[in-house]
Amino acid sequence: MEKRLEQLPKLAAEAQKENKKYFANLKRRTPKNLDVVMQELHDEEFEKTDCLDCGNCCKTTSPIFTHKDIERISKHLKMKVADFISTYLERDPDDFMVLKTAPCAFLDESDNTCFIYDVRPKACAEYPHTNRRKFIQITDLTVTNTFVCPATYNIVEALKKRLPLASNKKVRRR
Repeated sequence: MEKRLEQLPKLAAEAQKENKKYFANLKRRTPKNLDVVMQELHDEEFEKTDCLDCGNCCKTTSPIFTHKDIERISKHLKMKVADFISTYLERDPDDFMVLKTAPCAFLDESDNTCFIYDVRPKACAEYPHTNRRKFIQITDLTVTNTFVCPATYNIVEALKKRLPLASNKKVRRR
């Protein structure tokens, strides 16, 4: 996994332009079965991928913490909401509450487990969002996640094979 994580940014960067073009075309002609296909690809990938072998999302990025997340986690940690926020969170430039530090303060790096797994933020529970309904709405996020999550990269590559799109190039007719 270490070697794969080292290669991932380069692989994702090489595929980024193609992925953006692919998703732009997919948005123009979204197949009715896209969510079903994405669910299948997600399930297939996570039958062979164990997030505990990686943990790169927890090591490099922060989820967005909703007010409900903050209340639930604070209660679990037996902390006041204000103390939880001042200890662990800050507002990002988009005005979202995110972690102050990376890796995540709740990550046990020895085995990539989460100290607050049962009450983790909704964004963590849903990551990498590749099985989400109305997937077409989060294609930009998905391209970003290919730089962080090897499973997301694999799912996007599999999607391009499963639902190939015709080229944008206009064919000259004589």
